Amino acid sequence: MNKIRFAIIGCGRIAERHAIHASNYGELIAVCDILPEKANALAKPYKALAFFSIEDFLQKQLILDVVVVCTPNGLHATHSIQLLQAGYHVLVEKPMAISVADCEAMMQAAENAGKQLFTVKQNRFNPPVMALKNAIDQNQVGEIYSFQLSCFWNRPPAYYKNSWHGTALDGGVLYTQFSHFIDLLYWLFGEVKSVHAIVKNFAHQDLIQGEDTGVVMLEMQSGSIGTINYSVNSVDKNVEGSLTIIADKLTLKIGGEYLNTVAYQQGNGIQISNTTKSQLPNEYGSYQGSMSNHHKVYENLVQTLQERLPFYATAYEAMKTVELIERIYKSAKITPHGIPTERSKRP
Repeated sequence: MNKIRFAIIGCGRIAERHAIHASNYGELIAVCDILPEKANALAKPYKALAFFSIEDFLQKQLILDVVVVCTPNGLHATHSIQLLQAGYHVLVEKPMAISVADCEAMMQAAENAGKQLFTVKQNRFNPPVMALKNAIDQNQVGEIYSFQLSCFWNRPPAYYKNSWHGTALDGGVLYTQFSHFIDLLYWLFGEVKSVHAIVKNFAHQDLIQGEDTGVVMLEMQSGSIGTINYSVNSVDKNVEGSLTIIADKLTLKIGGEYLNTVAYQQGNGIQISNTTKSQLPNEYGSYQGSMSNHHKVYENLVQTLQERLPFYATAYEAMKTVELIERIYKSAKITPHGIPTERSKRP
């Protein structure tokens, strides 16, 4: 069976992770970044072609299967649509886009081109999360009464220096830091009925356009209620990424810094397992990201293309994450870029 041929657009930190797995699960043919030094640095170890604009890359009409989009959040839609129209399957990093309208345009472009639009939701592969999902699907937990999602991370000033992070291309903390966690709420608990949110910028006023802290109350269509508490103001380092559920037959907290350990569980006949020590968070120099399960994403992508197995996360589900984040920001009366709405400016 022929190897899947990959290219990567955007050669930042996360692209390094994608390059490793694209090479392991297929062949990395080309990379592209508007900064030549970044494109050349990523291309060299894999003997890949380096391009310095997406226009030059597309003009070359390379024989490829999948192009991975690792550009800034606000460019995901534009680049994905260009690549789909050029006849490539697309794997887009989180978030899929920073508006539902853009997500819909991306899905329409994929349908028109007859190509697959893949998304990255690697936290679904965390073993405790997968075990909880299986227990819910098998009706082992009973009625879910309530849940609490807590995300307390650190993003230092250096993270925002000379970067698109914290600008209009970012979309906000929920898109850039915590969209993986928001995805799990839809995946595990279904549709959201109502949203009430308060967000503030306490420690990053001169660094980012959006918030650095938020509190959200949710009521689900199922009747369960929950909260999201998030911040990037944890001193020095990330300290927690956790999900607690109270259900008829199970009380469970999946904790650690990245939803990778079981803090406690109570319930008969259900055993939620911990992760293995080999699974570590993505490292980005001065900060860390979510669990590094990208190898699972690539494994499933290759199976989807070669064996016609279903991909683990649909574009529609990725859009639902964006939809919930939009609703949270609308409730908080700010735009997705952290700009107060006219209503919120009134005394």
